[in-house]
Amino acid sequence: MFYDEQRENGAPIDDFTTTLPLPETGWVASGKGIWRAMRPAGRALPAQGWKIRVSAGPDNARRVLAQVYESCVEHRIAYEHLRSASALLARNSKYASPVGGVELAAVYPADDNELERVLADLSTRLAAEHGPDIPSALRYGDGPLYVRYGGFDEQWVEHDGHRVPAVRKPDGRLVPDRQGPTFAVPDWVKIPACLQTTIAARRRGAPVQFPYRLTSPLRSSIGGGSYLAVPKAGGDQVVLKEARPHTGLDEGMADAVERLGREHDVLVRLAGIPGVPQVLDRFTVSERHYLAVEYLPGTSLDSWMTRNHPLTGHSATAADLSAYARRALDIVARVEKAIEAVHACGIVLGDLHPLNILIDEDHDDRISLTDFESAFDVEPGIRPAPGTPGFSAPEDRAGFEVDEHAVAALRLLLFLPLLPLMKLAPAKLRRVAGFVEHRFALPEGYADGAVSVLAPRGGAAEPAPLHTELDHDKPDWSLVRKQIVEAILASATPARQDRLFPGDVEQFEVGGACFGVGAAGVLHALDVVGAGRFPEHERWLIESVRRDPPTRPGFYDGSSGIAYVLESFGHHDEAGKLLASCAQLVEQMTDHSLESGLAGIGLTMLHFATVRQDNEFGRQALTTAVRLAEALETAAPPGNSARAGLLSGWSGPALLFVRLFERTGEPAWLSFADQALCRDLEECVEGGDGSFQVRDGVARTLPYAGVGSAGILLVAEQLARHRPDAEACESVTALRDACRGEFVMHPGLLNGRCGLAVALGANAGAGQAVRAAIDQHLAWLAWYAVPYKGGLAFPGDRLLRLSMDVKTGSSGILLSLAALLDGSEVLPFLGGTPPHLATGR
Repeated sequence: MFYDEQRENGAPIDDFTTTLPLPETGWVASGKGIWRAMRPAGRALPAQGWKIRVSAGPDNARRVLAQVYESCVEHRIAYEHLRSASALLARNSKYASPVGGVELAAVYPADDNELERVLADLSTRLAAEHGPDIPSALRYGDGPLYVRYGGFDEQWVEHDGHRVPAVRKPDGRLVPDRQGPTFAVPDWVKIPACLQTTIAARRRGAPVQFPYRLTSPLRSSIGGGSYLAVPKAGGDQVVLKEARPHTGLDEGMADAVERLGREHDVLVRLAGIPGVPQVLDRFTVSERHYLAVEYLPGTSLDSWMTRNHPLTGHSATAADLSAYARRALDIVARVEKAIEAVHACGIVLGDLHPLNILIDEDHDDRISLTDFESAFDVEPGIRPAPGTPGFSAPEDRAGFEVDEHAVAALRLLLFLPLLPLMKLAPAKLRRVAGFVEHRFALPEGYADGAVSVLAPRGGAAEPAPLHTELDHDKPDWSLVRKQIVEAILASATPARQDRLFPGDVEQFEVGGACFGVGAAGVLHALDVVGAGRFPEHERWLIESVRRDPPTRPGFYDGSSGIAYVLESFGHHDEAGKLLASCAQLVEQMTDHSLESGLAGIGLTMLHFATVRQDNEFGRQALTTAVRLAEALETAAPPGNSARAGLLSGWSGPALLFVRLFERTGEPAWLSFADQALCRDLEECVEGGDGSFQVRDGVARTLPYAGVGSAGILLVAEQLARHRPDAEACESVTALRDACRGEFVMHPGLLNGRCGLAVALGANAGAGQAVRAAIDQHLAWLAWYAVPYKGGLAFPGDRLLRLSMDVKTGSSGILLSLAALLDGSEVLPFLGGTPPHLATGR
């Protein structure tokens, strides 16, 4: 039901620590998450140096780890290792982050002499072992040993608006600890003598004759990647697929190389089928395997839906719905025809979903299929590994039924993209099907045909229709809010140290205490909506920051937001200590955002100046605002990826500038606010319905509050109260129109539907069309509501797991309802809004 961190399961076969006991004397063990650290007692490590990274596969991990343990204990050298086999598999699975590490253990020599000694020993012990390649490190010897220079302790620095691991230069400055796709050494670091021979041999090696020139990356994974490329000998553009040995393991323990081989064999069998790429080349360079296939033009079906789905706008007509339905039904028919041809060759695709289907709009919506690495022969009766949420077949399906299940899901998803939600609430399937058939006037029986394939079988009863208070024509909103509070409180896990309330997976990166996805934001929401104070949970928050002090100073992801909440609860000393702890990092910060950077920090300082009547906090707020105003003058032009909006864009600084005007009366701050909002508006494009949305890449636009046009609108409404003739305020109507779309993927405040409703509600003089749009957003909440322990909960990002946090989940929805129905402040620093009681509900 919730995102969680990979943990050891307690079974002896899984837990590495059962066979690696702590030495009898002279060693200290500590743990953090999935790692166990071993250090000789009384020995302090340097903050950075040459570290040895050791990799292994599931089949040899215990052998490799036993050798690392024996060597490090013998030589008294600090090291750390993954706690369990399941943690190793998770970090090296085909779905793992391509920027994550795949090492089983890391060894920390205190100096070059220790480095040389342990490398010599481990290279002998592990000469016959294998493990995944670690591209950012130098391979040492023939075994799975890799070396790189980097930080031992946690050190952080801001770079390009992001907080990244750091190393310290000889002059004392912190700089990013870069881990790129190849081995590199900081220019001030001397290569140890024990590595010079290895580096020299690498440089003397024969030049690699790679037969293709890469022109563009398509996809990156831990097991390799896909690229557009052209042959150096001449010829047409191809798609080049890369696979690295021992990496990207799937549930069947097949690595990327084995899957690439299977894909090659399947494509050879499917040769000649329209829409299936032709195999052009297969080769190996430096242990990496490559497959070149025919380039088939088009964009993914997922992108096609983003651009063409009529319900994402606010003015779809019956003719628009009918035209879309005709195209969508034709696409479904073409996909079914292609699948039939694949099945005629005895092949099951195994992982059909909208990202693996290409639509060529320049050639009459011609479809192509991509990514055959999960395909398999139907004869042995095997099942593929679990596929994409919403499309993967239940365990009682096999053979061609696996693809038939995916096609049935596609038949509904093309019209209402809520299929991942069915995993959390299977009873909603009938409702989705009924809506699809009615709203788009589809042929009678179309939706029932899809449901008959997707519904449980084998005697399992179809889930009874799911009704909640939100399904009533006029919900009792006080009861709805009470039920949301009940679910939030029921989800609390005060015995855990890493998190109190389950939220977005981001909480395992930024910590479970923060405002955006952690406990501080949830407790703030419960207090603001009148649900009460919870001393046990407040103690958890205080103990959490004492035990693991935040290393980020931001409002949504670090100490500023936690301090804001602690201050409001009367924990003044703890709040002050938190703000002071990150003062040095703030001084070197360049991130302008409200989420992580100077805007959120400046607003926090301004708030403390007000509630404590302390001019020093006011001075810090003013200094921060001046830095932002100066940065605004030299801000880089918009990039390819969207940042505009409340959390990441210049709308956050604009909010600080407006609040400074209200405090000082200086009109220059309103000019800066206008300039900052106009900077965010530069990232907007006009849609076919006249709305302004934030551009994200080539095919996608975003209307959301966190990143998107609703976030710009929220601050523009604040500016308009003081300067309605500001340049940015000329776009308010188009920004409002972007918030009126009928379909929104997520229900949340900062990444979904509630944020659009709240942005519309910020207009005191809203007309009937705006009020109707707010009502529509509230009515749609019934689609997402999931009963949880007597209450109501909501899914977060991608609808895959329930979330209780402010940023993506139930706490944000709770704050939204309070703002819309009571006029309370939806988020810190935004102020209250006029109440908009739902009309006609």
